[in-house]
Amino acid sequence: MRSVAVIGAAILLFVVFGPLLATHDPSTINIPKRLSPPGDEFFLGTDALGRDILSRILHGARWSLGLAFLISLIGLCVGTLIGLLAALGGKLADWVVMRTTDTFLSFPELVAAVVIAGLMGAGTWSLIFALSVTSWMRYARVARGIGLSLQSRGYVIQARLAGMSPLYIARWHYLPSLLPSLTVVWTGMFARAILGISSLGFLGFGVQPPMPEWGTMLLDARVHMRSTPLQMIWPGLAVVVSVLAINLAGDALRDALAKTERAK
Repeated sequence: MRSVAVIGAAILLFVVFGPLLATHDPSTINIPKRLSPPGDEFFLGTDALGRDILSRILHGARWSLGLAFLISLIGLCVGTLIGLLAALGGKLADWVVMRTTDTFLSFPELVAAVVIAGLMGAGTWSLIFALSVTSWMRYARVARGIGLSLQSRGYVIQARLAGMSPLYIARWHYLPSLLPSLTVVWTGMFARAILGISSLGFLGFGVQPPMPEWGTMLLDARVHMRSTPLQMIWPGLAVVVSVLAINLAGDALRDALAKTERAK
């Protein structure tokens, strides 16, 4: 759990304070300095318009990581509500919800997100909507599965016999049991959201220029991939390191929860 907190705090600090470490304005064009190699003035070099790559990566964290956090949080809230509806709403609600969930899961998430973003048009809001629509299903399945297993618990049966409303039961008896497992799922979906944002940005459907988003930086650098490959390597490394850190945090959280369950 401590490693999860450390990694989470590091990501939060990077998103909030990372831009303060930037040495240049990420949008300032400097044509005489275009495609400069790493050096004292530009630590990671410059892109095709002479913009400082390091500054753009630091500012881009707010877009890539911040939007990923928002998208994964939306998916968590929507998926949990849908899963609880399936668990508490009876057989008909369960059948409708799960068949809808299975239908969404039958399409590859990224392909579906590209189609939705393409239909809505490129932009930040279409990116958020497309990735949110394709990110709730796993939460719903986990919430529904755990919710069904809790129905036979004594405290849930007593609450139901006492006349408590389904909303009260869900709030006080289901959510405390759901949150640990859903948190583990959330870490994985957070990492997936980063990859989704970068992928849509690379395809031109994400955050639009001149905003410095990591996927958009990869898109801008692809033309010069052979002559100056570092332009693509730096934002690519930012994506890889962020996803790896979040996945490691998820693994640590899963192991900690497993130890807690074994100790009970």
